Amino acid sequence: MNTLIRKTPTLGVYLRLGRVSNLPTVWTNVLAGTVLGGGSAAAFQPRTALVMAAISAFYLAGMYLNDAFDRAIDARERPSRPIPAGEISAAAVFCTGFALLALGLFGLALCGAAPVLSGCALAACILLYDVWHKGNPASPLVMGVCRALVYLAAGAAAATPQELSGAPLAAAGLAVLAHVAGLTYAAKQESLDRLERLWPLAVLALAPLAYLPAALDTLAQPGSADMAVAGMLLALLAADVLAVRLLRRRAARGDVGRAVAQLIAAISLLDGLILAAAGASLPLLVACVAAYGATRLLQRFIPGT
Repeated sequence: MNTLIRKTPTLGVYLRLGRVSNLPTVWTNVLAGTVLGGGSAAAFQPRTALVMAAISAFYLAGMYLNDAFDRAIDARERPSRPIPAGEISAAAVFCTGFALLALGLFGLALCGAAPVLSGCALAACILLYDVWHKGNPASPLVMGVCRALVYLAAGAAAATPQELSGAPLAAAGLAVLAHVAGLTYAAKQESLDRLERLWPLAVLALAPLAYLPAALDTLAQPGSADMAVAGMLLALLAADVLAVRLLRRRAARGDVGRAVAQLIAAISLLDGLILAAAGASLPLLVACVAAYGATRLLQRFIPGT
């Protein structure tokens, strides 16, 4: 492994380490959790911006620590990553990652006891994944739990423990867990540019299936002008099908990575579906669609995987 740092790390190095192109999906996770916890109005409160900043710090911490813990493996399989390429030291990445983790916890602590407890659980899951995801068959589930805990933290920040309704948050959490577990399974094969088995990707269907009854109920109402649930469901299905098609065909080198990037961006469409089913206002749904587009655009410049 190349341990010689040739120059001072540039901004681009930090952006690539943090995979910042995927941040819009984190922000829509927060919006979804906030609305499920406190209603549409809560999404427009200043506290939501604080939660977004805190959860963004958690996300970046996870990405930084992932590279730091994987530096030996990356030296063999992905030598162009910043640490093995000598663009930044492992020590600097470790320090930045743990500092961001502390910053995220501090931000949630400002929102109350319940949010920071959720943040502690999130930090533990992030560390568990980063330390032990290679060779761990359950690691896709751990990553899914990380995203589900974002909903819980955001919901807890938007409502008092007495007001917080567990059922909608649990349903949304299970949906995002399934989606993220599926894409993480694919991501684990990216360095090989192949998938050993396609059947585990079936978990991607669980999220659309969970909200299919709500979409059908909307369509069954005569004269109903609210087609948001069905529209978001179709958008999510289209994004997932495109990604799975890439994974199945693998016609060109890099198709696995492109499919994973697409599935990551589709998290925002899942958030839009969750928000639509919760009766969220139109601007929030538009924000989710825009976040999907922004993620796909940013991934062209900063790799999301």
